[in-house]
Amino acid sequence: MMHLPNRLPLKSDRSRLIFWLGLSLLMSLVYCIPALITAFSNEYVIQDDARQHVFWARRFLDPQLFPNDLIADYFQSAAPDGYATLYRFFAGIGIDPVFLSKLLPPVLALISTAFAFGIGMQFLPLPIAGFACALLLNQNLWMRDDIVSSTPVAFIYPLFLAFLYFLLRRSLIPLIIVIVLQGLFYPQSVFLSAGLLFIRLWQFRGGIGLNRSHLRLSLAGLIAAFLILLPYALQSSPYSPIITADQARLLPAFSEIGWSKFFVNHFTDFWLCGKRSGMMPTEWCDLAREGNALGWLGIPQLWLVVSLPLLLKFRNRFPFANQVRSQIILLPQFLIVSLGWFLLAHLVLFRLHLPNRYTEHSFRMIAALAAGVAIVILWDSLMRVLLTRKPMNGRVQAAVVSGLSVLAAGLLFLYPYTLRIDGDAFPVTGYVTGEFPELYRFFQQQPKEIQIASLSVEANQLPSFAQRSILIGGEGYLLPYHIQYFEEMSQRTTDLMQAQYSPDLNQVKNFIQKYDVDFWLVERSSFEPKYLEENSIFRQFPAVSQQLQPGNAALQQTARACTKARIRRFRILDANCIQQQS
Repeated sequence: MMHLPNRLPLKSDRSRLIFWLGLSLLMSLVYCIPALITAFSNEYVIQDDARQHVFWARRFLDPQLFPNDLIADYFQSAAPDGYATLYRFFAGIGIDPVFLSKLLPPVLALISTAFAFGIGMQFLPLPIAGFACALLLNQNLWMRDDIVSSTPVAFIYPLFLAFLYFLLRRSLIPLIIVIVLQGLFYPQSVFLSAGLLFIRLWQFRGGIGLNRSHLRLSLAGLIAAFLILLPYALQSSPYSPIITADQARLLPAFSEIGWSKFFVNHFTDFWLCGKRSGMMPTEWCDLAREGNALGWLGIPQLWLVVSLPLLLKFRNRFPFANQVRSQIILLPQFLIVSLGWFLLAHLVLFRLHLPNRYTEHSFRMIAALAAGVAIVILWDSLMRVLLTRKPMNGRVQAAVVSGLSVLAAGLLFLYPYTLRIDGDAFPVTGYVTGEFPELYRFFQQQPKEIQIASLSVEANQLPSFAQRSILIGGEGYLLPYHIQYFEEMSQRTTDLMQAQYSPDLNQVKNFIQKYDVDFWLVERSSFEPKYLEENSIFRQFPAVSQQLQPGNAALQQTARACTKARIRRFRILDANCIQQQS
């Protein structure tokens, strides 16, 4: 970072612009490399959230997969149209959706990087400011497994940053296109865009009035947002209605022990750090908690964000602060809009899905952009102080500043690798590697229409790795937001629990017939009491779990006669064989 004069050029030299933009993109790729290595390290690797939101897209490759599959139908119905179309298009040219999901994260990260760079230069017209914003954004992206999941939420970053960039540039047609794409890929982001357009309609100096300089752009954007959201408002999910707050409070799924934990008694956990209810990105809470005596102040980006208003307030003491453009007002406007939707989502709980979704992504972007500008201002002031105290000739000065800048940039780049985020090293990917290839290959060799019943956690991998249907799924599959889906899945789960541990063989047979089960996957320890204590699925249904007697299960008695295959700790039972037992 070179020492620069008080006045900045309005247009940066093209070669310097290309250099810093290229370096920003290079840094983004470097952060992506560990994810790519993990993704392609094994045939049986998939991102955690992609297990639910991508596996069904293989129907576009083979329409015979997952016939009459409630889980596949549900997640396909929940997929935004643009997201589904993207996977359908690539499947049409022979690209496997799961393979595509591993290639998308670097593309999405690079697009996000380019727009973050451009936004940074809109705030402070220096390529180094764009680089700082882009680098900090990438750090935020890879502290969480959103963009690496290639699920709809992964698209909020490139699309919303594109929206901010075109909003700052007042580019009407690209802005409209981006709003349409937001609605097609991640509709919740349209609410944020509409909120920003609305707040920029008004000016508050000398009273409230219309801001005519933003009138045309904001009105056109708001109309586009309304039109793209209208189909979502008019159509309802086949699994509606959406659960209400009062109904949710009665369900273990939303309690402290639930997979969809929401209602907690601790104020900080609920309003700040709750994965679904809190306003903060969960990784910030993890970093503040994990052995950090300074708490929130131990996160450098946050104190840089806090410092920016002070730098702008005392701009006469910080030369580069004088060059920050008035467009930076966008950041507090973005913050206000995000908090507004967050509070509204709490007021109409679950109608706008989860409150956290309106702030966690916003805060990551705001923090990166604000901190990027602040760090450039502070670094320039530090260099000025250093060079004033130790006068040097031009060449020595340039060498010292360049050397210190490279060192600082290197430390900034490497900083995230020192972190542990909820026990995970940076970059956080959330990839799941299948540990039982023989199990997946066995089911792949079976007919495509089979139904597999299992309470094992490993069953969660079967739709992705074996491409076969499971009767129920564990965490991530048993979502409680649409009542019809949740009730059906809950009924299946409790029926399976009762049948697996029933002493009555007729109850087992009735279950097989009711759900048209072909195979029953059990573990060697399935009929031991500790299995019920260690398997989290039983904690979701405590009333049923307490009644189970694993030591006297009829299914265990038939296991030896009806075992189709033994694969390490698993037994695969033939449901037709069980039906023939007496």
